[in-house]
Amino acid sequence: MNLSSEVREAMDAGRPVVALESTIIAHGLPRPRNAGVAVELEGIVRAAGAVPATIAVLDGVPHVGLDAKGLARVAEDDAMRKIGVRDLAPARALGASGATTVSATAFLAASAGIPVFATGGLGGVHRDWVTTQDESADLGLLARTPIAVVCAGVKSILDVPATLQRLETLGVPVVGYGTDEFPGFYLRSSGHPVDWTVHGPEEAAGVLRAQGELGVPSSVIVANPVPEAEQLDPALHDRVLAEGLAAAVREEVTGQAVTPFLLAYLTRHTAGASLEANLAAVRGNVRVAAEIARCLRP
Repeated sequence: MNLSSEVREAMDAGRPVVALESTIIAHGLPRPRNAGVAVELEGIVRAAGAVPATIAVLDGVPHVGLDAKGLARVAEDDAMRKIGVRDLAPARALGASGATTVSATAFLAASAGIPVFATGGLGGVHRDWVTTQDESADLGLLARTPIAVVCAGVKSILDVPATLQRLETLGVPVVGYGTDEFPGFYLRSSGHPVDWTVHGPEEAAGVLRAQGELGVPSSVIVANPVPEAEQLDPALHDRVLAEGLAAAVREEVTGQAVTPFLLAYLTRHTAGASLEANLAAVRGNVRVAAEIARCLRP
């Protein structure tokens, strides 16, 4: 893989580095706002005293850290694919370019020796799993990848309790960041408890150190809730999501098309409020990840 000069120099000097996914830039935000958000998130990492490593695959080569030209390409290129961990080898062999999802970003970051990764919401177990058996590759990858993942829970369009149960089965620890409830992505709480709570970056870093010392091979999920003042109105969320799920059935949307359909439906029918809540969560996660990375320095 290709490490940017900034990331390589930071790692050689023992400075903190935070991995960032690129799917939100290429596929999660409208243009031209996506390019501005990409720069903004890297700026948040730098302001917190760490170095950002936005990850993507360009012309078959995994890049850990992008320069301004690379960020612009991810934001503007219509041909940019969505690349999960299963897609890395085909993309490399065929010279494809794409934005990395949670699974690919976590894998590449951990392979590069970066201990902390910030994202918005994880993938998980989909609703109606009993009939569709649709589960995100994120979960299996996190079960075998040692990295801290700072997120706002899992996307609320998923089956949250089933996802938490699956994470327990896979042996992936989940710690609430200043909360004893699992965040609900757009919402501060999903209504489901977490078993462990950390009260700041030092405690979160301590959990990650202990995970490494014990040789536990999985990720540590640091579940950081969106600020209450910036969450999506819960009643609006529940109403629009129910309508979106019904619309997906009516329009026979299935498989991988369900998630982008529902996310777009929420954005459209909340007049963009769900998108703003998503961005508020991502900003907070990036900031917390940088603080944890600083605490992990020798």
